[in-house]
Amino acid sequence: MYFPIYRPRRLRRNETLRRMIRETRLSPDDFIYPLFVTHGRGVRNEIGSMPGVAQLSVDWAVKEAEEAFQLGVPAVILFGIPKKKDLRGSEAYARTGIVQQAIRAIKKRLPELVVITDVCLCEFTSHGHCGVVVKDQVDNDATLKLLAKMALSHAEAGADMVAPSDMMDGRVKAIRETLDAKGFENIPILSYAAKHASGFYGPFREAAESTPQFGDRKSYQMDPANAREAVREAALDVQEGADIIMVKPALPYLDVIRAVREEFDLPVAAYNVSGEYAMIKAAAARGWLDEERVMMEVLTAIKRAGADLIITYFAKDAARLLKK
Repeated sequence: MYFPIYRPRRLRRNETLRRMIRETRLSPDDFIYPLFVTHGRGVRNEIGSMPGVAQLSVDWAVKEAEEAFQLGVPAVILFGIPKKKDLRGSEAYARTGIVQQAIRAIKKRLPELVVITDVCLCEFTSHGHCGVVVKDQVDNDATLKLLAKMALSHAEAGADMVAPSDMMDGRVKAIRETLDAKGFENIPILSYAAKHASGFYGPFREAAESTPQFGDRKSYQMDPANAREAVREAALDVQEGADIIMVKPALPYLDVIRAVREEFDLPVAAYNVSGEYAMIKAAAARGWLDEERVMMEVLTAIKRAGADLIITYFAKDAARLLKK
């Protein structure tokens, strides 16, 4: 009926026309760059399953953060690898903990960079679970107190935002009340609102040394089959005081990102997780795909689905391309 009056190819003839009518635009401002910090000095332990990603001592983490900031990436999110782990993840909320040290050092060098901290006990506990374990089960309510204590310690060290990723019920409320009571009412909470029990986290667990020593996390992370439940989870976190809500992983859950985006008017984040990153890196290393092209296509898809912010290990590489 419309052909030949309407020919969509007219607006695809050259790059300038394509750029003029592009519906979804990426910017370095969209990205949050993850950093894994560990004790020591001059330490850069490469992660075998994540080429280009490493565990970094604080001095190296400052350098990485500075490079990302110079490329236009406005924020980093910190994950810690402690010297010693115990049943209650004590270093997670210690004043001298590795994340607390990194916050102070990065903010001293880069006061304008937004420093976000992951709030979860899994990297710090000897059993590798995200909370207090009682009789081989994670005790939800006992864990809330430690998560709130952890978030407070990050705020006291100078963090700009805290991001609870544990998936305990009620943790956003517990953190919000604790921060407010201690004079940190202006610290936002980026909630991992819909975090699924995904097979895409494998490389991260190598990087963060956080593999559970028994069982799995399916009793507290979401069933990958559930989308409506993801919206309910996000609604609970919004009611409890979340300022930004996140879907994790991103690429296999684009429908969930879209559903959350359509339901809420808060900023929405998505985590382009380690497995998504590793797949692209591995395929590119074998010459099976064009790494830069696929990287940008994936990040564009995540934003097109509705994410305002994207946590991604590709942050620096993508920012370099966008600045060309």
